[in-house]
Amino acid sequence: PVLEQVTKLHPDVFCWLGDNIYGDTRNMKTLTKKYSKLGCKPEFRELNKEAHFLAVWDDHDYGENDAGKEYPKKEESKNIFLDFWSEPDNSERWNHPGIYDSKTYGPEGKRVQFIMLDTRTFRDPLLSNNGPEWKNDYRPNYDSSATFLGAEQWEWLRGVLQQPTELRVVMSSNQFGITYNGYEAWANVPVERDRMINLIKETQANGVVFISGDVHWAEISKQEVENGYPLYDITSSGITQEWSSTEPNDNRIGEPFRENNAGIIQIHWEETDPTIDFSIIDVNGSRVLTHQVKLSELQF
Repeated sequence: PVLEQVTKLHPDVFCWLGDNIYGDTRNMKTLTKKYSKLGCKPEFRELNKEAHFLAVWDDHDYGENDAGKEYPKKEESKNIFLDFWSEPDNSERWNHPGIYDSKTYGPEGKRVQFIMLDTRTFRDPLLSNNGPEWKNDYRPNYDSSATFLGAEQWEWLRGVLQQPTELRVVMSSNQFGITYNGYEAWANVPVERDRMINLIKETQANGVVFISGDVHWAEISKQEVENGYPLYDITSSGITQEWSSTEPNDNRIGEPFRENNAGIIQIHWEETDPTIDFSIIDVNGSRVLTHQVKLSELQF
């Protein structure tokens, strides 16, 4: 029902942020069959008629829970992923390791750039929680050699952030803007998180907003940036799944929402200084979380 509610809103683009299926296998026939099951869903097909799909993967559609570069079937999984999401034959995604990519829509003055990060193919293993000072599964890794995106993707991202656009929507399967909670997130790799913030500042990339999934609840986070503008992270997670509790997050705006949901970003281009609406909707289409910013607030 969540996808049916999204379809009623007539979106231009719909972003799949990972865990789009639960593959969790090294058998590629099993992975293919699970994608086919998703593709046959009438609510999936109807939404695809309405909106252009953009997709990244997280661990469960990558193929293994919490997996990174050590997953042995990443190339085979990538080919199945790109086939399912109808990636054009001439796409650069076929020509480099991983599934990172970017696309820009709209005329000059109203451009939206979507930056699709691959948070799996190149990621070093996270550090397991080994003491009472930490919680849940993982603890922060302060080793500057540990990578989340990998050298090649970082270099590509530098170039992408220098391309002209008005708004940049960074699609990250894992949450970027939250404080440490012990689950998979950029907070487990604080050096890499700082690298992202510094790269945005170095390239003077205006209009950056993060969207994320993974955690089975929805929330809106705001990370203040010294000598920069605040970085928002709109987490919408749980089209079909729910979670019994949520973790603390010092960057959270308002309350989290733990029932099935989808995220909406609407840009009011007709305004001189466009308003950007961030919303979370529930199974009835009601907006259960909202926050507004002006485009000028996302600029150096």
